[in-house]
Amino acid sequence: MKHFVKKLTAAVALGAVMGAAPAMAADKAPIKFATALDFTAVYTFLTDEYSQGQRDYITMINEKGGVDGHMIDLAVSDTGNQPQRGIEAYNRAKRDGAVLVDFLSTPVARAMVSRVIDDKIVMITALHGRGDASDGTVFPYVFPMMATYWSQAALLVDYMNEHEGGLEGKKIAHVYIDSPFGREPVPVLEELGKRLGFELKTFPYASPGNEQSSTWSEVRRYRPDFVIIWGAGGGQAVSVRDAIRNGIKPEQIHSVVWLAEADMDAVGRDIAKGVRKFAPTVNGTDNPVLQDIIKTVIDTGKGAGPKERVGLTYYNIGAATMAVSVEAARQALKEFGEPLTGEKLRKGFELIKDYDARGLMPPVTFTEKDHQGGGFGRAAEWDGEKWAPLTDWHASFQDVVWGEIEKGAKAYQENKQ
Repeated sequence: MKHFVKKLTAAVALGAVMGAAPAMAADKAPIKFATALDFTAVYTFLTDEYSQGQRDYITMINEKGGVDGHMIDLAVSDTGNQPQRGIEAYNRAKRDGAVLVDFLSTPVARAMVSRVIDDKIVMITALHGRGDASDGTVFPYVFPMMATYWSQAALLVDYMNEHEGGLEGKKIAHVYIDSPFGREPVPVLEELGKRLGFELKTFPYASPGNEQSSTWSEVRRYRPDFVIIWGAGGGQAVSVRDAIRNGIKPEQIHSVVWLAEADMDAVGRDIAKGVRKFAPTVNGTDNPVLQDIIKTVIDTGKGAGPKERVGLTYYNIGAATMAVSVEAARQALKEFGEPLTGEKLRKGFELIKDYDARGLMPPVTFTEKDHQGGGFGRAAEWDGEKWAPLTDWHASFQDVVWGEIEKGAKAYQENKQ
């Protein structure tokens, strides 16, 4: 419990900051967002950092006068990755007038889909939840917001294909945690294998991934040209370490988004040099948004956590989720006026075009149909100190990706599950 008390204290500190907001905002209704995250169970490897990025971004916005004078009230709570606790947190947020929720938990987010649609409250599901919720015609109040796992797999294969001058006759091993998340990219990889002529073989390992030695022995015997690792948390460092121990070069290893600086520390920063991954945001603090946060929030003692986290992988992702959400609120108020409702906020998202949060992330455009935002990202490489970009922002094989999105959306419509 000691850990979560700190989170609550940070949330209270944010409230104190908002209480000291400019007087001009006193007569304008606050915009209420709620983040009910998993601080204590499964997603602990990223939640502290992600939430700090979210809260620091909101503090910065409030310090600058809010959204047209409307302060943002960000409620933070813990679900422990339990859908029932998520439902309780959602009901509180709904009662308190929240127009946007974020759970950063696939089990919890999936349990909320029908509720947010019925209640007309926006739910953002960046890098988690249902990939098929990218279809806004079926999931009007759900916004995956960033590249789905299908888009991430497609971009990684695209990078390999371009870097190698073709993948005809090559062998790719997909090494993954044996769960729906780990298996999710397989249909896209299979289709791309047919198109590009590479051979795909899958290698599951048991959750949570602390022991993968037998799996990597099988991978070694397969002798792949490339490996895609698909896990999260401590298991990702185990995958990188075991791959290298089995003779796979770091530059042959390509990861889903869940590979961060702490994982490279666990493997050894120099040992891991050359590992590639999908990146949804910039790395580091050399960005106007991050510089604003440091000046306005961190250096003035209003930060939600240690300065050392600013610019890290999950911090920047958290900040980006709030940047897009705030822009949607800005668009909604400008176009539809007060009061801001969930329905207006949804339409505000759908007004966003080529928004990149001053270079923090790739440009996203949302439409009534596309709630993924385009599926953009880039390949990045661990250079021993940081994640260095290998490509420009782009999206890959979106026809294949949308085939999966529409298949899932159709199944949801038919089964409502």
